[in-house]
Amino acid sequence: MIYAITVFLSSFLLFQVQPIIAKTILPWFGGSASVWNVCMLFFQATLLGGYLYAHWLHEKLSGRGQALVHTGLLLGSIAALPILPSAAWKPSGLEDPSLRILGLLAVTVGLPYFALSSTSPLLQSWYARSKQGGAPYRLFALSNLASMLALLTYPFVVEPSLATRVQAYAWSAAFVGFALICSWTAWTAARATPVRAALPQCEEADAARPGWSIKALWLGLAGCASVLLLATTTFLTQDVAAIPLLWILPLAVYLLSFIIAFDAPRRYRRSLFLPLAAAALGGTAYLLSTTVPAKWMPAAIASLAAALFVCCMVCHGELARSKPPSRYLTGFYVMVSIGGAAGGLFVGFLAPRLFNAYYEFPFGLALCAALITAVILRDSAEWFRTGRRWVWRIALVSALGGYMVFLASAVLDQTSGCRVLARNFYGELRVRDEREPDEIPYRKLLHGLINHGQQMLDEKYRHEPVTYFCRETGIGRAMAVLGARGPIRAGILGLGCGTLLAYGRAGDTFRIYEINPMVVALAREEFTYLRDTQARVEVVPGDGRLSLEKEPAQQFDLLVMDAFSGDSVPMHLITREAFATYFRHLRPGGILAVNISNKYLDFRPVMERGASWFHKTALVFDYEPEDEDSLCFRASWALIVDAPNPMPQLFAAAQRVPPAPGFRVWTDDYSNLFRIFR
Repeated sequence: MIYAITVFLSSFLLFQVQPIIAKTILPWFGGSASVWNVCMLFFQATLLGGYLYAHWLHEKLSGRGQALVHTGLLLGSIAALPILPSAAWKPSGLEDPSLRILGLLAVTVGLPYFALSSTSPLLQSWYARSKQGGAPYRLFALSNLASMLALLTYPFVVEPSLATRVQAYAWSAAFVGFALICSWTAWTAARATPVRAALPQCEEADAARPGWSIKALWLGLAGCASVLLLATTTFLTQDVAAIPLLWILPLAVYLLSFIIAFDAPRRYRRSLFLPLAAAALGGTAYLLSTTVPAKWMPAAIASLAAALFVCCMVCHGELARSKPPSRYLTGFYVMVSIGGAAGGLFVGFLAPRLFNAYYEFPFGLALCAALITAVILRDSAEWFRTGRRWVWRIALVSALGGYMVFLASAVLDQTSGCRVLARNFYGELRVRDEREPDEIPYRKLLHGLINHGQQMLDEKYRHEPVTYFCRETGIGRAMAVLGARGPIRAGILGLGCGTLLAYGRAGDTFRIYEINPMVVALAREEFTYLRDTQARVEVVPGDGRLSLEKEPAQQFDLLVMDAFSGDSVPMHLITREAFATYFRHLRPGGILAVNISNKYLDFRPVMERGASWFHKTALVFDYEPEDEDSLCFRASWALIVDAPNPMPQLFAAAQRVPPAPGFRVWTDDYSNLFRIFR
């Protein structure tokens, strides 16, 4: 029982700390979806370190020596608490933040996470050594169950109920309790009589050491599952929101497959899961080749989760089928962990630097198809009992080649026709020209699948604000009201292609805050808003909120927030602390304008609570174009103004947002996405 309790608690804390620390640092690095991938790289690399440490203890030290060393590690980990990162780690400019995030995590949670990572394989080895007839791999399934519970309770229980700082202190206190229990378990195991000493003829004592071919298969299977996990997460978080809920869904599916595969290997049946995997691979490849309408996005998310589960079930089921005797279990976990870390390194660190688009998802699908083919060929006698086996093998390899061609064509369909295709830490950007018959040609900037701004190529319309920024929208009305007073000094969080600069007049000043240097380069090279505007333009590199926090009051007439990650407003830009910073930079009578156009989230109650906290009024302008061929998009803008306000023109054309019963103001420590899902 003590082994089960210790394993369960360690795995629960191991996976609970991931969303806690990631959510804490997310505002510091622009709310980018890539923050989670870098965090996952760190977690997987540290997990590998923990498994290597457990393997070394198991192979090199006696039971007493293992207990002594591990107790020292646990005590040292307690000294690193609490897990609250220092503000000194906040970025200062345009540098790629990946290494900074890795360093922050290493200093803040590195030692406790390392200690937790080593617990599951260590306790399984102690259990196998001291319990005759024990099933150590059942402890592995229990650890994955605890991990999944930790992930599922975070968005539903922990995040809505506790402030982030409280979460960190509560986790740190729970870790102290774990360290005490784990130390007791270590010394209990050290005092137990080893089973092998009492039973020298144990069957496992003569088991052959696993060869390199099987180790290579372990690496491939674990790495493939890791790549698919992170690639699926990237797809979800770049086009919906960089929030813990959408980080957790794929990870929970991934862990569920681990639980099923290792708790009861007989539940993994090749005759069921391999055909399902073929269907999942084909369906996902088709999904990559098409644009999913917004109304079908929930179904697409469910389909991706199901496909990920099936593919991970195959990878983890094959791992469970080929696992070695418990004598070699720590080595097995090391190879599995190396594969997982390699997948994390590829997706989280190498892919953004090697590729100009999101190629890791199709790469993961191709790798999964190749591994399924290799598994079938490796055990061909199980599948091809009659007839000429070589014919079936050729057919299988041919099917694999056909799938690779289909996958490559799907990727080319999505990337062909682009003037520019580029990628960095903050995501993938594409510039494409659209020239439909009987329509005005235009050039658009895409972030993932989301339109990030566009400009008409016809000279008649080239200087017009279009899409979400038309003159009839909320931002257009604010520009008109303020422009009637005289020159405007405006701050803009998020450049896009520079559409708002079409409003610029001689004497106006537009100060733009943009975290992604690639966006600035594309706005200057591929679009003409920056060159054509008559206003004075100042571009400030770096995260808009962090930059504003450092600057003296700018006395803006208008402060516009249009900083998107995919199709979602980063959460750290709409908290009470963020609003306090914005209002410090607005002059009396100034307007805070927030583009809240969003397919999945309704930000109205967030705007109302933030405005009311500072005794201001939140007005919402919903704009619907009269026809589909309009240059304007359907748009919702929230304008936060003084109350009472001397601008009756705005009040007459807007809806005042009513208070939502029971809705709490969002802070850097608290937010609840469930309350604003559409």
